[in-house]
Amino acid sequence: MTKFKIFALAALTAGAMNSAYAEGQWSLGAAALVESFPYKGVDTKVYPAPIIGYEGEDFYFRGFNAGYYLWNDKTDKLSVTAWYSPLHFRPKDSDDRALRQLDRRKSTMMAGLSYAHYTQYGFLRTILGGDVLGESNGISWDLAWLYRYTNGALTIVPGIGATWNSENQNDYYYGVSRNESARTGVNRYNADSDWNPYLELTVNYALNDSWSIYGMGRYIHLGSEVKDSPMVDTSWSGIVLTGVTYSF
Repeated sequence: MTKFKIFALAALTAGAMNSAYAEGQWSLGAAALVESFPYKGVDTKVYPAPIIGYEGEDFYFRGFNAGYYLWNDKTDKLSVTAWYSPLHFRPKDSDDRALRQLDRRKSTMMAGLSYAHYTQYGFLRTILGGDVLGESNGISWDLAWLYRYTNGALTIVPGIGATWNSENQNDYYYGVSRNESARTGVNRYNADSDWNPYLELTVNYALNDSWSIYGMGRYIHLGSEVKDSPMVDTSWSGIVLTGVTYSF
């Protein structure tokens, strides 16, 4: 995987990122990205990541996630959106001898609808999209409730949610075909649809009107359809992104 592909993981927390943007404002920055992988023998990796963001009245751009608003007011935001999904498996990244002989699973582009509803008690965020490049031909649905707390220059956005992945999505990334099993000795496995619940936290601190430091993290509890895959040896995965941004 090239480093530029991993940068797209920032899109996973794009819904929380917009809470730090003012309308009509661009943000540029640099960050360090840490990701743990669920696949056997694949180590946690750290990458540098550029951050680019814009929040407008009609459209937005948050890392590798972009959208056009169909409805946009203080309470409800509905948009057509597209994002780069970085989930992938490259056999040579694994230290497991059998997994190194499996086929590669590629990352892809997803597109669909995004909706957010804001209340005094927090906000609902949901995103539904499907693979548009024909890699997995899968569908993902993300649903979360988050609460934004602001105290002076400090903004904290904790949240809880879950991502549903269709059978095609899970089977492409975690299934093992009959041919792969015969060639490698890895047990054949057909993955069904499943939910992956997660906890999420975003922290942003404004140093002044232009500069901010921030951190984003997500802990994902893998569903049984993923955990039971012979490609997987853990019950969780996680992402941490931290850095600095300049807004103008």
